[in-house]
Amino acid sequence: MKLLINHSIKNVLERKLNELSCYLDGDIFTYYGQIHDGNEKVILKLMEDLVAAPNKKERIFIVLTTPGGSTIAVERYVNIIRYHYKEVNFIVPDYAYSAGTVFCMSGDNIHMDYYSVLGPIDPQVQNKEGNWVAALDYLDKVNEFIEKAQEETLTQAEFIILKDFDLAELKGYEQAKELTVTLLKKWLVKYKFKHWNTHQTNKKLLGKEVTDNEKEIRASEIATLLSDNNLWKSHGRPINIEILEKDLRLKIKDYSNNKELRILIREYYDLLSNYVSQMESPIFVQTKCYI
Repeated sequence: MKLLINHSIKNVLERKLNELSCYLDGDIFTYYGQIHDGNEKVILKLMEDLVAAPNKKERIFIVLTTPGGSTIAVERYVNIIRYHYKEVNFIVPDYAYSAGTVFCMSGDNIHMDYYSVLGPIDPQVQNKEGNWVAALDYLDKVNEFIEKAQEETLTQAEFIILKDFDLAELKGYEQAKELTVTLLKKWLVKYKFKHWNTHQTNKKLLGKEVTDNEKEIRASEIATLLSDNNLWKSHGRPINIEILEKDLRLKIKDYSNNKELRILIREYYDLLSNYVSQMESPIFVQTKCYI
């Protein structure tokens, strides 16, 4: 009976994905779960099968839900997807944190509604025990201890903690942060800002051409804000459309008032998330060729 139910749900998921694909006139790749190193070949096979299928589209929509993970894996994913598609769009029905936020910044467009959130770009790295940890939390704590040591206010307990930090591990955290910021800036300029040709909000520059240098400055500002752990206070801090557009001045495709699209996405995502929860699957991927 369970197999029969699973097969039935899969059939509905396929139908819902196809309905969404037809509405958007684009291929769809769904990714739900942590972004781990080692899945690159799976993504490669999925993409190659998708582009080899009949009626391949020129653009793709990535339906993304993730708590984050490896930025290195994200870079590999972007290289694979961008090789096959001229236009890459992201749909965030729920949340895409950390490396997921960086992933979204490689898109031409990011589609969200009033419920959707991104997060700070606090890279997650695996520590010596193999657990995923937020790198900025460790770096901030070490810097705090160093400042206390310089001010001669470091306690004995804090000294012991600081002494036990692995320098090689800390260096890895610093490199993860630098890579995250570098990729975000690069992809914003190359993809997200590629159609930003004239100034639209600055009254002094209204209508004037946007230079490459101005795009790089804007990308750097966004990267600095998203990587400021003191600003967001938490790795999982939800950043909604209002904050993204007002405070970060990042253009988002808001489908909140597009009733037809919102229903298509919501029906597909609700079924998808319930299925993943029941199957207790750490990672779920789907295209029209695979589920």
